[in-house]
Amino acid sequence: MDNTVKVFKALGDKNRLKIIKMLETKELCLCEIRCFLKLANSTVSKHLSILRDAGLIEDKKDGKWVNFKLAEPPKDSFIENILSLIKEKNEFDEIKIEMEKLNSIDRNIICSK
Repeated sequence: MDNTVKVFKALGDKNRLKIIKMLETKELCLCEIRCFLKLANSTVSKHLSILRDAGLIEDKKDGKWVNFKLAEPPKDSFIENILSLIKEKNEFDEIKIEMEKLNSIDRNIICSK
C-alpha cells in the first residue's frame, strides 16, 4: 500500500504531471525540464526525485548528461495502468505544443546557462 500512496502523492502535483507528459515524448535532462517548467534546478530535481521514488520514472547516465524517462517496464501493473491513463488524457495538449518548441532547442546551449 505504501507504493500506491507514493504514486498518488507523486501525481498530485501539476508540475509532476507535466513532467510525465513531457517524458512521454522523449528522454530529457534536468535542464530541458527546467527550461520548460521555468523552475529552479533544485525544484525540478525534487520533483524528479519524487517521481523516481514512486517508480514512475528512471534515469540513466549518458556521458555528462543524466537523462530521465518513463519507467520501462513499470515496476508493477498498477503503475503501468496509471501511466496509460495519463497518456490518454487530452487536457495536456498544451504540453505537446510546447514540447515541439523544446525539441528545437539545443540542450548544450540550455545547460550551459
